[in-house]
Parts: sequence; C-alpha cells; structure tokens
Amino acid sequence: MAPPPSSWWGSEEQRGTPVVVKMDNPYSLVEIDGPGMPDNKKARGKNAKQFTWVLLLRAHRAVGCVAWLAAGFWGVLGAVNRRVRRSRDADAEPDAEASGRGRAMLGFLRAFLLLSLAMLAFETVAHYKGWHFPQHLPGNLQELEDQLQQLPEHLRHLPENLPEQLRRLPERREIEGWLHGAYVAWLDFRVEYIAWAIQKLSSFCIVLFMVQSVDRIVLCLGCFWIKLRGIKPRANVSSSASGKKASRRRDVEGGNADDDADGYFPMVLVQMPMCNEKEVYETSISHVCQLDWPRDRMLVQVLDDSDDEVCQMLIKAEVTKWSQRGVNIIYRHRLNRTGYKAGNLKSAMSCDYVKDYEFVAIFDADFQPNPDFLKLTVPHFKGNPELGLVQARWSFVNKDENLLTRLQNINLCFHFEVEQQVNGVYLNFFGFNGTAGVWRIEALEDSGGWMERTTVEDMDIAVRAHLCGWKFIFLNDVNVLCELPESYQAYRKQQHRWHSGPMQLFRLCLPAVFKSKIPFWKKANLVMLFFLLRKLVLPFYSFTLFCVILPLTMFVPEAELPIWVICYIPVLMSLLNILPAPKSFPFIIPYLLFENTMSVTKFNAMVSGLFQLGSSYEWVVTKKAGRTSSASDILALAEEDAHPPQRKLTRGMSEGGLQEWGKLREHEAAEWANKDEAAAALATTAAADSSPVTTPKKSSKANKKPNRIFKKELALAFLLLTAATRSLLSAQGLHFYFLLFQGVTFLAVGLDLIGEQVS
Repeated sequence: MAPPPSSWWGSEEQRGTPVVVKMDNPYSLVEIDGPGMPDNKKARGKNAKQFTWVLLLRAHRAVGCVAWLAAGFWGVLGAVNRRVRRSRDADAEPDAEASGRGRAMLGFLRAFLLLSLAMLAFETVAHYKGWHFPQHLPGNLQELEDQLQQLPEHLRHLPENLPEQLRRLPERREIEGWLHGAYVAWLDFRVEYIAWAIQKLSSFCIVLFMVQSVDRIVLCLGCFWIKLRGIKPRANVSSSASGKKASRRRDVEGGNADDDADGYFPMVLVQMPMCNEKEVYETSISHVCQLDWPRDRMLVQVLDDSDDEVCQMLIKAEVTKWSQRGVNIIYRHRLNRTGYKAGNLKSAMSCDYVKDYEFVAIFDADFQPNPDFLKLTVPHFKGNPELGLVQARWSFVNKDENLLTRLQNINLCFHFEVEQQVNGVYLNFFGFNGTAGVWRIEALEDSGGWMERTTVEDMDIAVRAHLCGWKFIFLNDVNVLCELPESYQAYRKQQHRWHSGPMQLFRLCLPAVFKSKIPFWKKANLVMLFFLLRKLVLPFYSFTLFCVILPLTMFVPEAELPIWVICYIPVLMSLLNILPAPKSFPFIIPYLLFENTMSVTKFNAMVSGLFQLGSSYEWVVTKKAGRTSSASDILALAEEDAHPPQRKLTRGMSEGGLQEWGKLREHEAAEWANKDEAAAALATTAAADSSPVTTPKKSSKANKKPNRIFKKELALAFLLLTAATRSLLSAQGLHFYFLLFQGVTFLAVGLDLIGEQVS
C-alpha cells in the first residue's frame, strides 16, 4: 500500500536553503526556514542554482557601486573643469597668482604635494610588504652582537667543517632587494636629520602658539573686567545734556548754532571716499545727509575716485538732490587716482575751507550711520584736548547672508568687543579702522596727515598720532551699519591688503618708534604686541604649524605633534573668539577650520609686506552688494522704482550739468523699465514681514558671478587629504579626522563654495 502523500512528502530529503530574492535597489537576499526542516539541514550549503543567483546578485551590486563611484568622480572632474573655464573668464582683474607675484608660494605647495604623493606610494608599498620596523633600528655591530648573545648556545656558532661560502651570512639587501634597502635608508635618514629639524621647528611654533594664546586670554579677561565693572568712556555730562536740550528746541533743517550758546556743536567735516561703488553710494549718502547736526555746522565731502562715467553721473545726481534739499554737500572727483584712499583723503584735506573745521568724520561708501552719530561721538572731545580719535563699532546688515559672512562676523565681533575695547580702555591706543570714526583735525595735522606709503593708511595715521602723544577712545555702544564681503574672492583680497599693509608699516615706522618720546612700555607694546605678535606671529605659526608641519609629521612619525596642540588649545581659543557673538556658537568647528584655511592668504600677505614684494602694494576695492537695513527701506525703494521721482533743477545749473542730467535720466528710465516687476515683489515681501531684513537692491542673479578656482587652496586641500591617507597607515585617529576635515574645508574654499547663498 502506498504511503499517504503527506508522509511521502515529509520523508523526501530537502536540499539547500530557501531564498527569497527582493528585486529592490539594492538587491537583498532573505533566507527562510522551511517547515519541518531539521537543524542539520540548515547548516548545509546552497545548491548550485541558488549559489549562482547569489553570485550574480552580488556581482550586480558590486558593478553598480563601481559605476556610481565612477559617475561621481567623473561629475567632480567635470565640475572642476567648468569652474576652471569660468574662473578664467569671470574676472579680468589681475591676480597675484596670475601675474607671477604668488607663484613662489604656489610652486612650493605643488612641490610639497608631489613629494607627499610619492612618499605615500612608497609608504603604502612598504606597509603591504610588511616592512614594519621600530623607530630606532640597530645601527652598529655592537647592538647586533648583543642581540646574537641572546640566542641559544647551539645557534650562536656554525660548524667548523662548513665551506667558507656557507659560513658567510648573506647581507640583508641581498635577501630583501634594493627597494627594501632604500626604505631602510630612508628610515635612517629621516630619524637622524629630518625628524630633528621638524621637531625643533614645531617646538618653536608651539611656543609662539602658547604666547599668542596667553595674549588672547589676557584680552578676554580684560573685556570681562570691563563688563563686570561697567567701564566705558563717558562724555561731558553738561555738554551732552545741553546738546539734547538744544536739539529739542532746534529745527534741524534750518537751525543756527547761535540760537543756543550752551549747545556744543563744533564745525564738523564729513568725508565719504568711494570708488566705482554703484551698489551702495545712494544709501550711504542718504544716511550721512540725515545726520542730526546743524546744517551750517557741517559740510559733507563726497570724494569720488570712480573711473566709470555712469557711476560718476549717478553720484553727482545724488549729491545734487541733497544739495537742493538744503544739505551742505559738495562733490569732488580726482582725474588721477594716486595714492588710492590715502591720496583721496589727502587731496580733500588740502582745500582752503578745511581750516574752518575742527573735526572730521570719515565713512566708507557702504556705511550707514544713525542720525545721532555725531551727537554720540563729538561730545567726547569737549574738555579733553589730548583726545585725537573717537572710533565707533561696526555692525553688519548681511551677517547671516551665507556661511562666509557668519564666520567674518565672529572675527570682527571679537576684534571690536575685545581687542579694540580693551586697548581703548587700558592703553588709549588701538588701530584706526579707517571709517566710522571722528578725528580732531589738529591731531591729523600734528601727525603728518594722510600718507600714501602703505595700503593701511588708517593704521599708519593711528600709529603716528600715538607716537605724538594723542589718545584714542573706542565706543562699543555706538554702532554703524556696513556690509561684509559676500564672496571669497572679495574677502581674500581684503585680507591680503589688511595683512600686508601692517608689515609695510612696521618696516617704515620702526625707527620712529624708538626715537619717539612715549614711555618705554608703550614702545614695547607697540612693537612686541601690536605688530609682531598680532600681525606677524599669528599668520606665521598658523600656516607653518597646521599646513606644513602637521602634514609632514604624518610622513615623519618620529616628529609627532601633541594632541593638545591640534585639538584642545585651538578649540579653546575658538571658543573664546566666539563668545562676543554667542549666536554663532554652532559654527565653532567651521570657524576653526576656516581660520586655518585663511592662514595661507594671511601668511602670503605677511611675507609680501615684510619683504616689500609687488603684491603688497595691490589695492582692490572690496566689492559690495548694496544691502539695505529695514523693511521700510525696501518699501521706499519699491515705491521709488515704481514711480520715478520728478526732481527739480536749480536755475544755476550749467549747460554741461544739464547734459549730464539728461544722460542720467535716460539711463535711469532704461533701468526703471526693468524694475517694475522687481519692485512689486519687493513691496509684497516687505508688507508680509515688517521685521528688519536684508535685501539686495539688485537681483541676485544679476549680481552673482561664476565661481572661481583658487589654486593655492586646492593644492593645500590635496596635500592635507594625502597626509590624512598616510595617517591611516599609522593608526592616528585624531590626526586623521583633523586632516580630513581641514582638507575638505580647503577643497570647499578652493572651489569657491564657501560663499554660496543660504536660505
């Protein structure tokens, strides 16, 4: 009798493991247990058909992964190629690298990169061949004999009856080959010569690093004490009160200072140097002309160095508009831009009518002072004849525009909140920031006036005034709105000028420092702290330690950098830097990496200024975007664009002025035709949100330029990534992560991704 089907089915032997193939992306395999399958059957291998499916699926997955990596790599190469082509056509301005002034640095980085790639290949071959030796190999026969004495007795001596050919021990190079011999020779050479030199240089940089860190901590403690004690400069109370009382009684549009003898309203000259800055001239002139000061006690000089005729006409028209409204304002234009900003200010101060004024306030083209600026700064001069400068703090309308502006805001907040305030309170000296300040004209003349010998004319006049005994005051609670560079190219050129100029000035003014009659401790502070430590030492050790020595230690592990130098102290210093801008705390790691990235630009600028190379005299006006500060400004702008204002001309205007005015009106009419849609969008946005916003006057697409390629940053990016790969062979975890993230940061900066817009 045949067995029942169930017993027959259950008695048949089952082979293999049931497999469910999920046709997803990527493919996956799931093993299931069949009913009644014994445990010993589960342990058996898959049958041939199932095994073939598994191999095919895994091969498909591997091919897909390789194809994805190849496509990504090809896409990156294509993007880099497009960036290179765009960067050649994006800017017609001469660059330090293109003109040959930066080729020495770039050549050094390229040679360093090629050498590191060769060493990485060599070390990789040595690692996979198992040539792992301790750092200190036996280098003489005595050490070799000592090791032979540790062998058993029967292995120390060879039999006497062996032939001479067999009694000779073969040399190591005869057994292991010439490549291994070269590797051993390299180990001996780097231990005896290279590691020693790197260790000495790193120790020197670490000492500089610690000294600069102590200086930073002392500044922070001084700022904390100022905050704790509420220390700040205070103006003459009587003059301030009388000034407020007078301002309530005075009609600012047409008041006369003689109406109130108790008010302190000295003659103030306001200078606005600018050059080809179409985006910001209108806002800046508007804010300056609305300063709350008697009209007959203030003169505004618009010092235009523009070589663009359209820009000249626009600025002239703006000056004419405010002149017709009763503002005492004049327009000056130089045919020759000699001396750049210093030459412009020097030319303006040579006018005959300047002798009638006691103070001069300076605002760059992107600065937007509040109406009470002069009333908050000028009263500090009353009853203080030794005071030469009152400096206000900067605040920024576009600090949240992108990652680059956020990182700049951290740096400048620390500069004003800590450095300027502490030096102003305890030393009565700091570097003039070039704008948003009020000078006593007597102090300028006593110090020699504006000089064209450096690209930091503001620091130059401040140092000379300090040597003449004048005192400075910094007002941390008086803010003036301005713009930050929104592109890395503009920020890079600005930082090059700011770090090459101090070294030029250091060479030129060092003899005058020693000959001056100021106390010795002030001379020491000026030379050791102001110039050497903060202008020379900082970029030197930052570039040398983190961009040169750290990658070298990956290939020469005998000269290792301590972890606290790489991680703990830099993080602590970054934390101190970010304290004045607490909202930027999430950006502490990007800030640390970006500061190391900027060290290559600052170091190159410092060297060019110290040795007076050609790039140290390069002056490029920082590009502006033309940001406004409030929603009301946007509404006014939208209304003005939608309905062109009907300006009235004075009868005294010349025929040439009428022709220029006609050209200007034609140009504005063409612009207004394209602005209707943009004005409506701006008005809708501003009506939806009445809070302060930052919005460009022009379309972002029109202002956006193609990204550039920065070769020095890219060379350092590949160098640090190569060193990070080498650190994997030595199992140095923290060094690997630091080099990896720092290399990625250099790569992002080199591809000009750091200044991209953020939502």
